[in-house]
Amino acid sequence: MSRAGRARDIAARAAYGGGGLAAAGLAGVAVIKAEVQIARRLIGDGPGASQDDNGTYGAGVGEPFRLLVLGDSTASGVGADSPRDTIGATVATGIAALTGRPVHLRNASRSGSTSVSLPAQVERGLELLPDAQAALVMIGTNDVKDRLDEAESVRCLAEAVTTLRAAGVEVVVGTCPDLGTIRPVPQPLRWLAQRWSRDLAAAQTVAVVEAGGRTVSLGDLLGPDFHTLHEELFSSDRFHPSSAGYARAAAVVLPSILDALGLVTADSGRAPDYRRGESVQPLAAAAQDAVDEPGSEVSQAEVDGHTRSARGRWAQLLRRQRPAPGAVVGEPPAATETSQTGPAAQPEAQA
Repeated sequence: MSRAGRARDIAARAAYGGGGLAAAGLAGVAVIKAEVQIARRLIGDGPGASQDDNGTYGAGVGEPFRLLVLGDSTASGVGADSPRDTIGATVATGIAALTGRPVHLRNASRSGSTSVSLPAQVERGLELLPDAQAALVMIGTNDVKDRLDEAESVRCLAEAVTTLRAAGVEVVVGTCPDLGTIRPVPQPLRWLAQRWSRDLAAAQTVAVVEAGGRTVSLGDLLGPDFHTLHEELFSSDRFHPSSAGYARAAAVVLPSILDALGLVTADSGRAPDYRRGESVQPLAAAAQDAVDEPGSEVSQAEVDGHTRSARGRWAQLLRRQRPAPGAVVGEPPAATETSQTGPAAQPEAQA
């Protein structure tokens, strides 16, 4: 079965109930259990020290933007040198710098969390910031590490996104990173972790977009530079990003957060550029493509006024353009209605 098919299957079981995939059957259970213990000794099995990045960022004027952060250790900044180096703080600083307006940041994440804890985090987050405009969710690593049932994982994430959207909060989810890039994890467990994490990321995309959010694939964002820039991009535990690693991840999700806040960027209202690998296609296919290309955003789309085809919901995949230094990001004109797909968007030929 293709990854797109597995993503559809996991998302369907999340909606209707059902057990997880028997992926562990690909190798001896005893071997996998032994290697899990080795990996935990190498990278540690504790939650890690979180950073308290709650606060207001930027010295601009005007009504502050309101950003909520939820998730696991990557959301809470484990491995960062200081609270101002977390992904939430870096994104908030970027928003403030590009718009000239301050950003109120509230972080309800908890290191060590799996997707099961997200509904409770949402409740806590909306207490901390009841008028939140956008939420950044970083989740999935511990779901794979603890072998949480994929359907249960996706079901909890979908519930969290649905609750946030019902509260009027735009949602951006950084999907599960590719754990096959973590070198302290021995083979064949590392190969299995790669498959598990990529399958989960694709299923997360299907569930999140169906619930009205958007996803940004993190994939092996740090993996290609693991050896050459290891000490710069990874913290001392060789598992969590360093401050530099968080800065790289923040640069990838920032354009999607700007769009979620309704701000005009280089991508506002434009159609997908097929020369850059962008497309409008069925959601499961877009989810699969996003896993293979870190930094891809997947969101809802329409084709000829229809949200669905015979192959499921239409989705748009964009390679978001990062704001250049000194770029001006602003509010859309009052009389202009922006679109995620643009009038020229067309589905892929095979769809």
